[in-house]
This record gives sequence, structure tokens and C-alpha cells, in this order.
Amino acid sequence: MSLKNQNLISKSEVIMNIKNINLSFGGLKALSGVSLQIKKGEILAIIGPNGAGKSSMLNVISGIYVPQEGVVEWKGKRRNKIAPHDIARMGIARTFQNIALFKGMSALENILTGRNILMKRNLFMEMLYMGLGRRQEEEHRKKAEEIIDFLEIQSIRKTPVARLPYGMQKRVELGRALALEPELLLLDEPMAGMNVEEKEDMCRFVLDVNEQFGTTIVLIEHDMGVVMDISDRVVVLDYGIKIADGTPDKVRSEKKVIDAYLGVG
Repeated sequence: MSLKNQNLISKSEVIMNIKNINLSFGGLKALSGVSLQIKKGEILAIIGPNGAGKSSMLNVISGIYVPQEGVVEWKGKRRNKIAPHDIARMGIARTFQNIALFKGMSALENILTGRNILMKRNLFMEMLYMGLGRRQEEEHRKKAEEIIDFLEIQSIRKTPVARLPYGMQKRVELGRALALEPELLLLDEPMAGMNVEEKEDMCRFVLDVNEQFGTTIVLIEHDMGVVMDISDRVVVLDYGIKIADGTPDKVRSEKKVIDAYLGVG
């Protein structure tokens, strides 16, 4: 049975509409005619075997890749090539399969970097550290501390992340993404490399982010137990083609999915 509380969030409004995406690298076709919708407040999982095009799809959603063909619409408006900082300003944040933290900085300092795009300061304010500049600094630190409390990492807030165990580094990276206060959060294999206890904790945090903040979440994940437990909807890719799109129960019963990904019983 799903861990999701289906009554808390309405999931009818489409915030991103992706139509007929074709993406190639030289002679290699990564995505072929893929269309999908991302609905406000849902947790959408993208699954498939290795080489299915999952990371390519996430990179299209996040604006890192611009497809040769197809349309990406954000809140009803066509999105063309866009700089990463503008993606962040739109309210889209992500974590990465390979942790991308500043290893010499503390957990708190890493989380604070996620708020850079929200800071409205100039060089003069920075130099004097007074008035509005000081108030903004205090406000951003307060937000970072709230995230630390939310993720239950108070004990490691001043610890350099290079000294943290893998599961805690993943949690800090999630905190940095949350610091942006995103409307859409992209998670690239958030449970990879974790033990059972760490996965349970991360599942709980992902659900809490979705339910308490109303954040829309798209994730790539190989652990099918996690996918079936926390997702509202699942999209399945195989060799760059979408072969299924529906609720977890519907998707796992489809023969194409069983043959391509889950294995024949």
C-alpha cells in the first residue's frame, strides 16, 4: 500500500507540459517522441533500465539539455534555451546522482549557498554589513536553520561535509535544494548507495517535503519498493521511448513494464 496521503494535495494543475521530445547525441538517440505532464503537488517517478533515457529526461526538465525537437512548457508558456540561474529563479531545484557539495564547507554553509539566488544585496551592503544587508543575512540564516531542524541534522550543522557519512551528505544536498524554496524539486537517485535505515529516513523526508510544503517532486529511482511506496504516478522509459504512464499499481501490472524492467516472473 502506498505511503502517500492522497487527501492533502490536489494534483490536477499541469505545471510542466513536455511534448514530443527528441534528443540525440551524435548518432545516439536518447529520447524518441517522449511526452509527459508534471502536475502540481504530485510525486512523479521516472523509471527504466540502464540507458533508458531517465537522466536525459531529467536534464531536459531542468533545462540542462535542449532537445532537437519538441516543446517544454512551464506554467503554460513555452520554455526555450535558458541559463541555469534563470531555471533556479523559476523555482526549479535539483539534486544529483553524484553528490555535488562543497566538501570543505560545513553543512550549514552548504545549505546557505542554496539561498544565493534569493539574496538581494549589492557590494556596498556586503562591505558595510549593516541595515538591509544584515537583516537579509539573518533572515537567510534563519531559513537555513529551519531546514536543518526539518532534516534533523542539528548535530552536524558545523561539520565539514567531507567528514560526514554518505547518507548524511545526501541529506545535506537535499537541504541545499530546499533552501531555494523550489516549486519543482528534481531528485536524481536520492536513495542510491543508502542502507535500509537511510532509505527509510529519506523516504520520510521526501514525503514530508511534498505534503508539508506542497512541493512538486520528480525523481529517478531504481529501488522499486521506494517508487511504489511514495509515488503518485510512474513514467517508464525503455530505450528512450515512453512505454507506460500511470499509478504505481497500474504500471507494475503492464506486460511491457514487466518485460522491460521488472523482469518476467
